[in-house]
Amino acid sequence: MIGRVLSIKREVELAGWHGHLTALGIIAFTILALFHRDVLGMMAIWWNASTYGHCLFIPILVAWLVQQRLPGLRQMTPAAWAPGLLWLGLGAFAWMLGAAAGVAVFRHGALILMLQGSAIALLGPAVARALLFPLFYAFFMVPFGEEIVAPLQLVTAHISMILLHLTGIPAQMQGIFITTPNGYFEVAEACSGAKFVIAMTAYGLLVCNVCFTRWTRRVAFMAGALCLSILANGVRAFATIFVAEVTTIDAAAGFDHVVYGWVFFAIIMTLVMATAWPFFDRKPGDPWFDPERLRQRGGSATAHVAGAALAIIVAAPLWLAASAAAGQPLPRAPVMPDVKGWMRSDDAPLHPWRPRFDGADYLGMARYRNATGEVVDLAIATFDRQDEGRELVGFAQGAADPDGDWTWSQPAPAPADARGEQITGPGPVIRHVVSFYVVGTAHPTGSGHLVKLETMRARLLGGDQRAAAILVSVEERDGRSSDATISAFLHDLGDVKDLADRSLRSR
Repeated sequence: MIGRVLSIKREVELAGWHGHLTALGIIAFTILALFHRDVLGMMAIWWNASTYGHCLFIPILVAWLVQQRLPGLRQMTPAAWAPGLLWLGLGAFAWMLGAAAGVAVFRHGALILMLQGSAIALLGPAVARALLFPLFYAFFMVPFGEEIVAPLQLVTAHISMILLHLTGIPAQMQGIFITTPNGYFEVAEACSGAKFVIAMTAYGLLVCNVCFTRWTRRVAFMAGALCLSILANGVRAFATIFVAEVTTIDAAAGFDHVVYGWVFFAIIMTLVMATAWPFFDRKPGDPWFDPERLRQRGGSATAHVAGAALAIIVAAPLWLAASAAAGQPLPRAPVMPDVKGWMRSDDAPLHPWRPRFDGADYLGMARYRNATGEVVDLAIATFDRQDEGRELVGFAQGAADPDGDWTWSQPAPAPADARGEQITGPGPVIRHVVSFYVVGTAHPTGSGHLVKLETMRARLLGGDQRAAAILVSVEERDGRSSDATISAFLHDLGDVKDLADRSLRSR
């Protein structure tokens, strides 16, 4: 009799879960179908970019984390919770902003927010608290972290220089390039260690949840794991250069292929785990949460919450489609200005240079020389509007084409409303580039973040979406100061905003 009662109770509980999980499945399917382009784009990054190869395992790990909590979840009863729609709405709003600004990481993160919000709204706050870490860990499906690549390139180069000096090998550093008696080395993006740091962050947080209960130990573990990843990558770069110095460049290339990649990362993870093992304080059988403390009383009608969730999901793309304005026509081509004190020149550069702006309506270039022999290159790119694949700032856009001969080297001086960078080409040839960006009627800026904000504002509010990039560049040679040359040219060029307006609006 008692067994029969328990069986009936279990069936009732499972029936309650079935309805809520069905509604959640419908909402999740709608999100993935409606935003399938972003889903496919995110998965393509996982598959094609080695930096985000670990993201392929995140859905499996999230499912495993949920499975670990099933015994406790079976003792709970889900309940729809209307306030959870606020998190879903935040995700829909974030997607709309990301789509308007052309920021893929915002759109991808918004998908996770919407899925999280759906779970919170349809399963209730008690179940959401029980699944807090799995829901949070889903964020690691988002390919983020491109911003740390350039800083880590410089950090790796500095670590290599310190170790080279300690071993007595003479070396000079120019940005991310290191010159030694036997070779010329570049700390490329793939050598920055960014993929190790990003993957270690995901792995480290998983270990913190699974193996530790005390926050002090979790913080210490994460700090140690990340610092060791950065240091180990610097040692790897140094070792490659060291091998080239004591043997040959070819031997160093072979050595780098052996120690580089996930094998190297696996060694670092093993070292981290071996060091932390004695301090693990979560036992294998410890419960993940106390179901009795997470009991929820009351709730909202599941059908009403599910209907509201569908309305919120559909509203974001509809609003964006309704508010987006068509691009306004541009002049036939940017007009290269006459600059007082500078004459147009056809002198050949030390190495050909052309900035990359995919999708630009026009890209004009001109070379100028003054009476003292200083030479400056001016490039103007114009867009009637920005869209996916045709953006003013973004991956591969700008002074250094990653598919070409020029490579970003380090930041360089620039006016307050511009971006300065040093790029290096074969030879080596070094260029100092100052970039100004103008969106609509806004003032020039060198900040990619401000460009995205202005683009978002124009698209959402139906403003002027026309945009321009103005780049001033000087080759470094003959010991002349490129910074002084660029400053003199900008002074004689006059108002950059006026030049952008003439390029975007004149007929």
